[in-house]
Amino acid sequence: MRKLFIFFSAVLLCFSSAMAQKRISVTSPDKHIKFTLQVSPDELSYDVSYKKQPLVSKSQLGFEFDNGTFSSNLKVGKISRKEIDETYELVVGKVRIARNHCNELIVPLTEKSSPKRTIHLVARVFNDGVAFRYEFPEQDGWNSCVIYDEKTQFNLQNNPKALLMYLPGYINSHEALYDHVDYNAVKENTLIEMPATFHYGNDLFVSITEAAIRDFAGLYLIKDKSGMNARLTPKLGQEKIKVEIDEFPHCSPWRVYLISDHAGGLLESNVITSLNEPCKIKDTSWIKPCRTTFTWWNGNVVPDTTFSPGNNFDTNKYYIDFAARHGLDAHGIYGYAETPWYYDDNFNFGWAGPNADVTKPIPCLNMPRIAEYAKSKGVGLHLWVHWRPLYDKLEEAFTLYEQWGVKGLMVDFMDRNDQEMMRIQEEILACAAKHHLFIQFHGASKPSGLVRTYPNEFTREGTLNYEQCKWANMVNADHDINIPFTRMLAGSADYHLGGFHAQNREDFKIQYVNPNVMSTRCHMLAMYVVLENHLTSLCDTPMAYEGQPGFEVLCTVPGTWDEIKVPHAEIGKYVTVARRSGSDWWIGTLNTRSPRTLELSLDFLEEGNYEATIYTDADDAAENPNHLKKEIKTVTKGDIIPLPLASDGGAVVHLTKVN
Repeated sequence: MRKLFIFFSAVLLCFSSAMAQKRISVTSPDKHIKFTLQVSPDELSYDVSYKKQPLVSKSQLGFEFDNGTFSSNLKVGKISRKEIDETYELVVGKVRIARNHCNELIVPLTEKSSPKRTIHLVARVFNDGVAFRYEFPEQDGWNSCVIYDEKTQFNLQNNPKALLMYLPGYINSHEALYDHVDYNAVKENTLIEMPATFHYGNDLFVSITEAAIRDFAGLYLIKDKSGMNARLTPKLGQEKIKVEIDEFPHCSPWRVYLISDHAGGLLESNVITSLNEPCKIKDTSWIKPCRTTFTWWNGNVVPDTTFSPGNNFDTNKYYIDFAARHGLDAHGIYGYAETPWYYDDNFNFGWAGPNADVTKPIPCLNMPRIAEYAKSKGVGLHLWVHWRPLYDKLEEAFTLYEQWGVKGLMVDFMDRNDQEMMRIQEEILACAAKHHLFIQFHGASKPSGLVRTYPNEFTREGTLNYEQCKWANMVNADHDINIPFTRMLAGSADYHLGGFHAQNREDFKIQYVNPNVMSTRCHMLAMYVVLENHLTSLCDTPMAYEGQPGFEVLCTVPGTWDEIKVPHAEIGKYVTVARRSGSDWWIGTLNTRSPRTLELSLDFLEEGNYEATIYTDADDAAENPNHLKKEIKTVTKGDIIPLPLASDGGAVVHLTKVN
């Protein structure tokens, strides 16, 4: 009798526990990825698995508000589910037509006791990722909130290899080198930038990032004894308040896992743009990728002639003429010797003076004359501005720039991703679109797929790039190879491409004017294909380019694409990215220190003959990294092209269909 009592007690206990804990799951269309929400009296958490392998386990969800915590003692409302399967067109992007295919789960969660707030947890599971966000619906008694903390965790299982960037604090340019360490060895209590990528030993790759950051603070990761936690950027000037929502409905950004059984699958994913809203710009006919000079990088170098380089008409005329000769869309104007082109009585690199005025060019520049001359040559202007004085006169400045024939702006030194700054960036994009201007955010946080909603967001920095070659030796092929697997997963990357003065690592000399780079010419050319960027930068001097092998690549490589394939990818070693524009294909390969030969199979081609223009490292590239070999031949689907790669080398293949 006693044994029977114990048995029924155990059954009752298990039944009560099952009743107390609710598990709600949704899988990807192909059934490989599963997201499970667990609602128990004590906590709200989730798991993620891939082909039944646990990837993320026991990760908490919820918020700390100014009036209490939302994460426990919750009841589940009416659950809704649906399959989403649609296509959409990107005005600029890594593909032209993207498919948004996922299964969606919406779970209303309401507190059982006062104040009885309701938040919806929305999850979408794709064949190549998982995303979830919090939605704040209209409701009686609660229509605004102040968020102190987001309690979301990202507790990865099984100690994968991590590729990630540490940052020193919330005010930063989002630039640093990457660490490649075991997950268990990730630094604790240190901000981690996203995307952060994790490689499991069984050829499984996971990257964590966020999408659709709108009127919300940006997110970092931070690891401590409890796991990998979300850390929202606080409101400027204090650390307690992270987000203030004045009116419902509202929603958080999407928290995103990109998941693939091969590294290249992360690069091919369209999950980030699929999670953003459709285009808000009615007329997009003016939005076309731009090819521009960027003379700040080279120091406004001009030939030894009768005029001096600087903030003057003649210097800009020289670069405008160069742009016109080679069909470039724009000439970039920054200033000279760290002095802006506009009035600023107290400019200090990174800081704008209180009286800075981006509508008043300095007299010696003669901006109206420059604008008139550029227009006569069919060349637009690309202006650098500090964000703060621009924001002070946004409509006035953009009206003036449109009159001058400006195509777009580099908006610089934003250096934070709190809620206010993310609002400001969207305001800049919306106002710029009214005046047919593209925006390049510099000194800014990562993209989050907003290029779908505002396709005039051409590119962002948020990465340590070749500007470093002016004052340091940190950016080399080892750093370059990390970008496709981290920062580029979030979207277009501004990397200051185009350095044509290559030296090998051992001979590299730091030069602020006329900088050198540490990879071969072919590596530099391949960066234009491997990296997504709708603003093609030619940052070196006309003398560095004209008559040089490979310059024609910079003048012809597209800035937006129809399709992407990744034939080769191994984190920390090499990557090959193939991009299609119309019937043409461009293939770029990056290599690190170890020389190797990769076999490029052309099995992704359509039937027919293609003319292949092949750029590979010359036999003496180890000693002369500016040397390359150029070959032209006919190829067809299924052919194999060997790509010999020097140390810190690369390769570019341009395929043009001939019949």
